[in-house]
Amino acid sequence: MDVRDLVRSLKVVGTAQGRRTVRAAWRRQRADATALPRRGRERARVPGPAQGAEACPGGGVVRFARSSLRIRVSGGGVVFCGWDGAEPEPSYALEHGSPGADPRAVLEPDKDGGWRVVSERVTVAVSRHGAVEIRTPGGVVLRRDLPPRWWEPVEAERDGPRWVQRSEVPADARFFGLGGRAAGPRLRDGSYRLWNTDPEAGFEPGEDPLYVCMPVLMVVADAGTHLVFHDNSWDGRVRLTEGEEGRGSGHDRPGGCELRVDGGPLRSWTIVGTPARVLRGWASLTGAPAAPPRWALGHHHARWGFGSADEVRRIAAGYQERGLPLSALHLDIDHLDGHRVFTVDTDRFPDLPALAGELRRDGIRLVSIVDPAVKAEPGNAVYDSGAATGAFVRDARGREVRGEVWPGESVYPDFTDPQVRKWWGGLYAERLAQGFSGMWHDMNEPVSFAAFGDPTLPRSARHALEGRGGDHREAHNVYALAMARAGYEGLAELRPEERPFLFSRSGWAGMQRYGGSWSGDVASSWPGLRASLALVLGLGLSGVPYSGPDVGGFTGSPSPELYLRWFQMAAWLPLFRTHSAIFAGRREPWEFGPEVLRHARAALAERERFMPYFVTLAHVAHRTGAPYVRPVWWNAPEDRALRDCEDAFLLGEGLLVAPVMEPDATRRTVRLPRGLWYDTATGEAHRGPGQVTVGAPLSRIPVLARAGAVLPVAGDSGETELEVWTPAAGRRGGGLVAAGTGDGWERARLERFTSRVVDDRVVVERDGGGEPEYAVRVRGAAG
Repeated sequence: MDVRDLVRSLKVVGTAQGRRTVRAAWRRQRADATALPRRGRERARVPGPAQGAEACPGGGVVRFARSSLRIRVSGGGVVFCGWDGAEPEPSYALEHGSPGADPRAVLEPDKDGGWRVVSERVTVAVSRHGAVEIRTPGGVVLRRDLPPRWWEPVEAERDGPRWVQRSEVPADARFFGLGGRAAGPRLRDGSYRLWNTDPEAGFEPGEDPLYVCMPVLMVVADAGTHLVFHDNSWDGRVRLTEGEEGRGSGHDRPGGCELRVDGGPLRSWTIVGTPARVLRGWASLTGAPAAPPRWALGHHHARWGFGSADEVRRIAAGYQERGLPLSALHLDIDHLDGHRVFTVDTDRFPDLPALAGELRRDGIRLVSIVDPAVKAEPGNAVYDSGAATGAFVRDARGREVRGEVWPGESVYPDFTDPQVRKWWGGLYAERLAQGFSGMWHDMNEPVSFAAFGDPTLPRSARHALEGRGGDHREAHNVYALAMARAGYEGLAELRPEERPFLFSRSGWAGMQRYGGSWSGDVASSWPGLRASLALVLGLGLSGVPYSGPDVGGFTGSPSPELYLRWFQMAAWLPLFRTHSAIFAGRREPWEFGPEVLRHARAALAERERFMPYFVTLAHVAHRTGAPYVRPVWWNAPEDRALRDCEDAFLLGEGLLVAPVMEPDATRRTVRLPRGLWYDTATGEAHRGPGQVTVGAPLSRIPVLARAGAVLPVAGDSGETELEVWTPAAGRRGGGLVAAGTGDGWERARLERFTSRVVDDRVVVERDGGGEPEYAVRVRGAAG
């Protein structure tokens, strides 16, 4: 127990729940002390010199004196490296197992006793002592993994090895990803933990780790872009060190990445190419992002503290009376009976299906919170059915592991068991019967309140792990991913005519298959606003394109200006949701005064107008893995100034959004990529690359359109129109429109349009010829 733990425990002992959290923390510590093996004596290992190699499809196995390395290049150019017998499977990240090997990839001897695998898109070179280089076909080194080191227990019956992998990247490289990081989107020098964690208070940029920690790192350098994924769910740390160029001396210090993991396999996947190609390969490997139903791309309103059905009706009526569009209302734990999952407090919500029906007739869906913890109480139907089927996580002695969460003493379903996932997925029938249209997974790191120590399950807790068996050290980071799978598959079976809508506070690599995420409990502050954008960008570059923050922050009472600036930014993010804690004040736009209401109405109107564009981006993400929200360097990763830009983003290919992230600002500078960009409010044209200063009055944030962009928008009648921004002289433009979309499983048709100037007239054509059937509105005049 450290000083922070001691202070925390002293604060809570005065309440009944606080005393229970003290007991829960002591139980966890005692369980781990008795059930986890001591590390004991260890010996260090390195691969040793190479002794030979054996060719296999897509690569081969290089044998060293004390280990072996399997290399396999897939048909898409994705490189797998597995040390010490590690294979691609089993894996929670891979959707369809290991991809097929590239039959053209060849293992051949290299210089100095090493080996190399040569393929069309990438070359993998292995030195005689086990260093692995990832090279472009032209021979440029993108990444160099030094020979790994293991520390293995001397006693054979103890745990497996823990290991460290050090890597070098070009001196100019910048790091991105690792899931949701408040310090991003560019990850500077520092240590980043790989352990999904509830920070228990409003977080700002200095807080780490948070809820979604993935060993997925995107590295962007002049030489090229690559993504590396270490497929290991154990607790670990990534230490990043940016390089330093020699300023002409020729003596560059390379950038460094050091990964330390407490156990599990030493295996990785590497994907090289442009950012778009890299994320396409990642989606192919780990699964296509789920496309949310159309309504889920509108504005959502939530609050921990909707005390009754009448309160929910009052909020919905407030939006309608003021002409503010609203797509969904979210009910937090206070609508549950004693906070028990899959129940309803019928005193406060006497007829929830009728309420849901009323709201749906007005175009508003209900979304339900779902926590994994089940109150350990005989007579509780969920507990009784789960206990009867052995669904809950157990300790090393076979007893149910119990923790402390909102309902009180609780147990936890073992989502790493396929039968438990099936049982849990069937429970969502109760939510659908209550009229809910979507699900919001919370507290699924998983959390067990603790007066001191790690607020989660004992590390010695036992899990099925798909029949392999193991403990919470391996299962912790994939717990929320497996819960999302259970919910998504259950909803798809219960309501097969509609795509499920589900988003989750926690998750791991591959979570995009089942939905998205949100910021969690971000602080209501200007730094919190900046951190919330960092999370969205970082998650997108980790393969999770659908996410967004709690508008206004979760934990405090934002000023009217901060609330409005947050609202304006979020109107351009995939998940657009206001939310707050029960003690943090209200979040309805009209609560912040008439001026904020007027400007919030304008932001909502723009969101509704661009709904066809958001729908298109959702289906593009599903097809390609490309995030809706992209860093400004997305199309020009070689532009170093853009790589360092963290306060703006691209929305698809056509728009650049520059949020206001400091108080009292009425203008701001914007870093532009190459090309011509129009201020959508004034029509003024600006040329990039470079930096410009644009107006940012309280009424709006700067949004710029790329010259030539063809953007689907909603016209006055609600029908899709094409908003076309005049191409620059002698240049072409274009854009996509998702047609034939709905909330079912039908595959959207992506139509491509091009734009060009002919005889001083902007001409828009369907790709392949023909005029568009949509109305066309041209904006901007090239300068």
